[in-house]
Amino acid sequence: MMKRLFVGAAILAAAMMVLSGTSYAAGEADGGDDVIEEMVSRMTVEEKIGQMVMTHLRYWDEDPENEDSAQVPVTSLPDQLKEALSRDRFGGVILYAENCAENEQMIRLIDEIQKSNLETDSAVKIPLLIAADQEGGIVARLGQGTRWMGNMAMTATGDPDTAETVAEKIGEELSAAGINTDFAPVLDVNNNADNPVIGVRSFSDVPETVSEYGLKYLSGLKKTGTIAAVKHFPGHGDVATDSHTGFPVLEKTLEELNECELIPFRAAVDAGAEMVMTAHIQYPEIDNRTYTSITTGEEVFYPATLSSVILTDLLRGEMGFEGVIVSDALEMAAIKDNFALTDMSKMAVEAGVNLFLVPVTVSDADSLKALEEWMHSMCAMVESGDIDEEKVNDSVRRILKLKQAHGLLEEVPSHDEDEIAAAAGKIGSRENRDLEWELLKKSVTMLKNDEDLIPLKVEGGEKFLVAYTSESYYAAAEFARLRLVEEGLLPESVIFEPLVCSPDNREVCTQAAAEADAVIVVSVTSNVASLDPTQEGGAVSAVVDDVIRSAHDAGKKVILVSSRLPYDAARYQEADAIVLTYGSMPMEELPKGEKGCSVNIPAAICGVFGEYPFAGTLPVDIPKMENYHFTDEILYKRGE
Repeated sequence: MMKRLFVGAAILAAAMMVLSGTSYAAGEADGGDDVIEEMVSRMTVEEKIGQMVMTHLRYWDEDPENEDSAQVPVTSLPDQLKEALSRDRFGGVILYAENCAENEQMIRLIDEIQKSNLETDSAVKIPLLIAADQEGGIVARLGQGTRWMGNMAMTATGDPDTAETVAEKIGEELSAAGINTDFAPVLDVNNNADNPVIGVRSFSDVPETVSEYGLKYLSGLKKTGTIAAVKHFPGHGDVATDSHTGFPVLEKTLEELNECELIPFRAAVDAGAEMVMTAHIQYPEIDNRTYTSITTGEEVFYPATLSSVILTDLLRGEMGFEGVIVSDALEMAAIKDNFALTDMSKMAVEAGVNLFLVPVTVSDADSLKALEEWMHSMCAMVESGDIDEEKVNDSVRRILKLKQAHGLLEEVPSHDEDEIAAAAGKIGSRENRDLEWELLKKSVTMLKNDEDLIPLKVEGGEKFLVAYTSESYYAAAEFARLRLVEEGLLPESVIFEPLVCSPDNREVCTQAAAEADAVIVVSVTSNVASLDPTQEGGAVSAVVDDVIRSAHDAGKKVILVSSRLPYDAARYQEADAIVLTYGSMPMEELPKGEKGCSVNIPAAICGVFGEYPFAGTLPVDIPKMENYHFTDEILYKRGE
């Protein structure tokens, strides 16, 4: 039977009875603000700071001083991490794909994390927020879970209810695992084709469309009781720099943000969003205060994450947000490379950040000690008055209220083996995967189809070259071929010849293109630089040009399958047909067993061969490209 671990207010109240003679019945754990205030008043500074930390347990190196030792994914807890969870009173833990390889393993790990957190001498026994970035599409963490479609693909279906359906299914799979918080949906408006990090993670380049689909996504998660964190406030869509690796600047005024980027966030706040994630982006037209970068020595502007103007004055004050503000990961280059850790910490609290996401990367005993030393420094700043304790108290209240609203001050389930097996069966189920395929088919978009090339006419014995721009997707065509054969839509004698386009095998690819009956080019474009042969990483685009040219010289047709950013459709205009599928994840070999996989590319290829008619519509404008740069002229209009 399922064991119940009674925690939080109930156990804390029992401790209070000993400490103060005051008793709270377990059934009164939902007693509202009074319970929260009592809890905060009894917590030490250390316990308060702990609640403001969401750490990760991504990798662990048991013996970093041994050159033969290495970081390995954390799939069960090492003793030192168990001790840290017991001692440090973290508010939450974020899991990554490395932690979620297999369903039963993941469920056991989460049970272990929550159990270790409760096995403490502290009177503060509060369950953890267990979070993951399970957006769908190219950002999904559950290794055996259904990957689902990403935001842009949802919008391509033309049906906002798709977003609600997908989010509800995502929430169901997360809940089965024991994950109670989803860092989704992305509410960034992707109004910059050069954006290297948002792209298909956005619903659209139209703020009202992002709002419509984003609110449906929120509704879907809410149905499952999953905490949603809308991101990345106040908007990450109109930048050309990835904050994971650089420090973006967006020189827009508040008035300009109000006309675009802030529209979806306002809608989400008005709809009752419980958590907002910040963006590590500089907005000098809104907050022009500067800090001397610890790396370059140059003056940088306060990013949204560290800006009281943006988080307190705008989000809290003008927009009226009452929930939890969580930072984007503080280990990202935009923060780590520019701000001293202690300065950043004080600035973030003053700005209004409530929950610090990965302030220190933990991967071994030394980095775990560094995290604890950072927490001690935070406590020291509170005790010295450098950090206002009332701001800390305010953060803890908001975190506890959020947990209270989701039953995380009362109990958390732990599973026996039968329950683990039952829960695991809900994650990546055949029913969900079949639904995923049906929804994906509604999103695939045909932009161009000269001479009605699609669906391809096949009699038997033909050979089709499937040319990839990355070897990581090598098995996707075979996945599609096997499905088409099984469905009776393709003779077994048809051959799919997969080749990876690269400068090293240019001649092999062009020769194969000339000899094939038709060519399918699968373009995987994650940034615009990869479309420019003169840029690092762009050489493969020139090989694709040669493949198209060789096929045409031999009188053969070429179909382009755009499987990530749809903007590459502007780059390969010589293709005879262009199909968009808005997402892909590697499929180096055919998936085995219950391993999850992305089926965007196979779905598009199956459509090319007539499994279904293309019905998707373009969610964004695609600008014309000249000299490998986008212009202001629109080549394909949104809605086509």
